[in-house]
Amino acid sequence: MARFSTLVALPTTAGGYMESQSGLQRSRPLIYCRYDAPDDDKRELAFIVFHPTSNFHGHYLIEPLQQRGAGVLALNTRYVGNDSMLVMERALQDVGVGVQFLRDQGYRKIVMIGNSGGGSLAAFYQQQATRISVATTPDGRAFELRREQLPPVDAIALIAAHPGRAAQLVSKIDPAVLDESEHPEIDSRLDMFARHDQAAYTSEWLDTYRQAQAKRLDRITDWVLQRLEQLEATVAPEVADDAFIIRRTQADPRTLDLALDRNDRKVGTLGGEARAYNLAANGLARFCTLRSFLSQWSVRHTRADGPRCLAQTDVPVLILNYTADQTVFPSHVAAWSAAAGQRGTLYDIEGAPHYLTGHPDMTAQVARILADWGRG
Repeated sequence: MARFSTLVALPTTAGGYMESQSGLQRSRPLIYCRYDAPDDDKRELAFIVFHPTSNFHGHYLIEPLQQRGAGVLALNTRYVGNDSMLVMERALQDVGVGVQFLRDQGYRKIVMIGNSGGGSLAAFYQQQATRISVATTPDGRAFELRREQLPPVDAIALIAAHPGRAAQLVSKIDPAVLDESEHPEIDSRLDMFARHDQAAYTSEWLDTYRQAQAKRLDRITDWVLQRLEQLEATVAPEVADDAFIIRRTQADPRTLDLALDRNDRKVGTLGGEARAYNLAANGLARFCTLRSFLSQWSVRHTRADGPRCLAQTDVPVLILNYTADQTVFPSHVAAWSAAAGQRGTLYDIEGAPHYLTGHPDMTAQVARILADWGRG
């Protein structure tokens, strides 16, 4: 039987002022999903896969899972391709309409796949679907989540999942940057690229480095709060926000020193050579607004801390560790496993890189594990 994908447009909850530049999207907000039904049209098992901002319509697991008799919904949130305005709490509502779509198709069991940056959003979703605790966004604005917006799923699969956007930023932000200007002053003592000469970083230097990373992120957070307070006192409430840039956000010593958080990875980053990735025009948290920064990038304010959210759920959890991952490390996997406790099942996919590019055998292995576990 010939297979085909369906483009599904689902109405979602309206967002904030100028969240989109499109007047059509603001007045009639829709999210777009790729839906692949099983060939035999049995509605036993479905997977939903998503990311806060990446386009997952081409995800490498869609066809392999569909070929194993599962339905697959690849959901793009309203923030696809642009995280400058991303509010994680709003993204929950987008995921919820996708889960409801699968329920309406009659699937007996729905498994949520949290892949890469989708892991923390998946855990946050199920935490709130279990018990709603969010009544504001982290910037203090009232925010209503209703139970009917968040139908719970039956299980969560975490695949090469990092613990959250804020956790990633604090471990990658370049602490050698001493100010946030266009041409910042650099502290050479904290330049990981200047210090690395194939020798391991010392534990003392690493402690100083990690503390300086946290301090830089704290300085940015303090400025964001001060700027918001100033705007809220001087302009109309709906426009009390601002845009800004954070430079150099790919400076994790683990990309050069493979003895740190050791796995099977190669030197470098998902974006190639580490120094170039750190200096690139685009990158992690590069373009922000004040309110979206607090929701997704601030360690002190974000609710989307993956392991913490996962610990407050009660469904079975599958954790797949790609052992050659350059951005998800053994400490991340350990945090997920601890949060899942006895509900968790861990598999190592030996030699697997983050995107499985060029590894059809590994892709088939992952799909087989997912389908078998989902039916278990």
